[in-house]
Order: sequence, then structure tokens, then C-alpha cells
Amino acid sequence: MHRRLIAPGALATSLLLAIPASAADYSPGAPGIGDPYYPAYGNGGYDVSHYDLRLKYQPTTDTLEGTATLLARTTQDLSRFNLDFLLDVSEVRVNGAKASFATSGEHELEVTPKNPLPKGTAVTVVVRYSGVPSSKTAYGFTSWHRTPDGGVGANEPEAAWWWFPSNDHPLDKATYDVSVAVPDGSQAISNGTLQSVSSRAGWTRYSWRSNKPQATYLATLAVGKFDVTTGTSESGIPIVNAYSKDLGDNYGAARASIERTGEVADWLAEYFGPYPFNALGGYVPNTDTGYALETQTRPFYSPRQFASGTNVSVVVHELAHQWYGDSVSVAGWKDIWINEGFARYAQWLWSEHEGEGTAQEIADYVYASRPADDPFWTVRPGDPGPENQFHLAVYDRGALALQALRNEVGDEAFFAILKGWPTRYAHGNATVGDFVEYAESVSGKPLASLFDTWLYQASKPGAPAARAVSIAPRSQGVAAQPKSWKKIAATNSVHEH
Repeated sequence: MHRRLIAPGALATSLLLAIPASAADYSPGAPGIGDPYYPAYGNGGYDVSHYDLRLKYQPTTDTLEGTATLLARTTQDLSRFNLDFLLDVSEVRVNGAKASFATSGEHELEVTPKNPLPKGTAVTVVVRYSGVPSSKTAYGFTSWHRTPDGGVGANEPEAAWWWFPSNDHPLDKATYDVSVAVPDGSQAISNGTLQSVSSRAGWTRYSWRSNKPQATYLATLAVGKFDVTTGTSESGIPIVNAYSKDLGDNYGAARASIERTGEVADWLAEYFGPYPFNALGGYVPNTDTGYALETQTRPFYSPRQFASGTNVSVVVHELAHQWYGDSVSVAGWKDIWINEGFARYAQWLWSEHEGEGTAQEIADYVYASRPADDPFWTVRPGDPGPENQFHLAVYDRGALALQALRNEVGDEAFFAILKGWPTRYAHGNATVGDFVEYAESVSGKPLASLFDTWLYQASKPGAPAARAVSIAPRSQGVAAQPKSWKKIAATNSVHEH
């Protein structure tokens, strides 16, 4: 036998390492994730990897009951943590033990676990809750849309608070299982693929799964009476579309537009690379809102998007976001240009494809249509401020910046940038600065001055973005002259997210 001898100093060090942190070493997680636009959004101290939502919804009363199970890991020694949530909570458990909880601020649920949580700990959080989502407001508004036959959760930059507890910021993306029981005759639509449908005692349960990281605002739920269509894109992606049965005169135009989802997604893949998810589709509930939203794999469209007839352009916009916004998400809300400028530019490329005006012609028109003293030019797309996050300038001036980039680096480098970026940051987060660096690395050109002019100066640039002859990708051919520049501009000004 050999006895191992340990020097006194080494023994003391090993004992110190074995001693757990004292209570004084643990601290509450921050009530915000650190976004300067929305300081109270998201939370610190943990990272969620998966949400399991088991829900029951009664359309006649707008009552939602649920149990949310969050799988997370702590990022600090944690004594307490927050969730973003508005409904009424009856119980919280952390790693199986009952936890105390309280509400604070506009939308904070403060959870204190029975035992503090060391950094790096795997955590299971179970929240039981209920409430009427349409009765809840925060900061004077609601993101829950009541419909004649149900309700819808869809908004940006916040929507989750009204139907599930979360770490509500794009920096904390996770996978999802969403299982919803609704009265027989109603349907529940959510993101991803439909895993199962089962009925019992007058209720039908729909179970959906999103198997790729998804930002909380991109999670959606719609309950109502829908006409549902299914299919498969030419590239093999399953498609589920849903239309409220009571859309009235907008029904035909909505369906004529959204049924082209597979075609549009395959076309966008020529520019942006392979579609990043395993499901496609869209849905149109009977809401009175005016916007569309890129909810992951299954965009939300309001009926008003189709009030003037078919609107494939808005489908292009929301599907472009599946690459630019959903797969590659903003690191902070000031980076919104890398969502909206690119989705708008995709609409301009679609106009080229359809022979209704090249991206260059539309850029020239947009640039010329606003004089230098128009307040439009004072909005800086690269950092517009929370009050201007969805200002038209972020979309149109943001697309002008891309046309300027295209003319500066040439089509070969430009389209290599468009296709390479979603691969470089797939299923992650990025900033405007990251894009500038990437564009410089691909093109081999210094581009800081160009982006400063188009994204950060609060004035109209001295020269239009589009000066060279526009050349579409070889597979697309040369676009025809526009039928009506004003019509194109009006279509592209429809409010989308």
C-alpha cells in the first residue's frame, strides 16, 4: 500500500474548491438582458434551450390555461431570476421544488428558487398559469388579438408575455413544443411541424414542434376556425397554410397570394441559400390589425394586406425574413436594419423577377420621390431609435443602402454576400457591424464610408444609390421595364414587420 502525501498548501486549495459558494456569493439575475432600446426586455442570469407549452384555450371567453416547462442553464450564481409574463400564475417549481414568486414592473415575474442555483446548473422551471390574454396590457398596449372565433398572439418586438413566460429577447433563442387543446371545431395554429392531432371529451389537441432555435417574438399561436391547406414545396419542404373562414372579400386574394409560398421560398433560396427550416406556410386570422409578421416558418398576415387584391410582395417580404431575421436574428433591437432592409430589398428583386421594375429603377424612384428636407432622411436605419424602429426609412432607405452596396461591389460579390451571410450566422445573432465586416471581407473593399452615408447620416445622401445597369442573377434573366413605378412604390410601402 502507498499513502499519497499532499502538501499542506495543496490540501487547503482543494478544500476551498470543494466548498460551495456562500449565500452572499449568489445574486439576482438582471431584470433586463441589456438592450438599450428596451432595458426591461429579456432577463439575465440564465439561458433557455427549450420551451414546452401545454395549453388549453376557450375561444368564447378568451381564457387560456397553461403549464410552461422551461429547460435552461444558469450563467451566474443565481439567487433569483425573472421571467417576462403577464397572466396569472398559480405555481412555480424549480428543479421540482416549489419556488416563491412575485410580480414587479410592467411584465416581470420574479422567481426565487428554494435553493440558490450555482453557475452552469441545468434548470427545469415549471410555471402553471391562467388568464384572459386580451384583458392584459403592458405599456398601454396588447399584443394579443381577439378575433370573432378565437385569439392570436403575434407582434414585434414583444408577444410572448400574453401567452407564455419567457426570456423575451432574440439573444435567447430556443426550440419549442407547443400543444394546445381547443373545443372541437376550432383549430390551433403554431410554428413548425404538426406532430399530432387528438380528440377527447369535446376537445381537440394540436401539437406543434419547432426544432431550430427561435426567438420568443417569433413564436405564434392562433386559435379559430380555419380552412387549412397542405402541400410540399418543389424543394421538399412541407407547407401548412390557414385562412379564417370569415375573411369575406379578402379571402380569395389572401389565398391566391399565400398559396405561392413554396414557389417564393424556392426562388428566395437562389439568392439566400437553402431554406433554413423544415416547415413553411402562413396564416390569415380575421384581425383588424394592418401588419404582417415573420413568425418563424409560418408568417402572420392581417386581412388588410389583401384588401386591394393579391399581394405576393408581402409574402416575399415575410419569407425573406426566414433567412434575415429568423435564422439570423438581431443581437439588439437597434440592428433592425439587417431584418427589414433585406426583406424590403427582396421585394425589389421580386419585382425584377416578375418584370414589374428592376431593383435599380425602384431605388431611383424611392430616392427621387422624397426631397432633401423630408423628415424621412433624418431617420438612421443603422440605429433608428426605438421610436423609429419600424419607420418606413428603415425599410426603404435600408433597401437603398443595399442597392448602393450592389453598385459599389458589383453583382458577383453582392449576391455572394446575400447568400453567404445567412450561412455564416445561421440560427444565431448578429449586428449591423458584423454585416459591414462580412461585406468587406467578401468584396475585398472598404465599405465603412458607404454604410455610414446610407445607414447613419441624418440627411439625404448626395447621390442616388442606383447608378449602374442592374443585372439580375443569370438564372433570372433581364427584368422588363416597370408597368407603374408608383404602383410598385405603393406596394412596397405596405406596413410589414
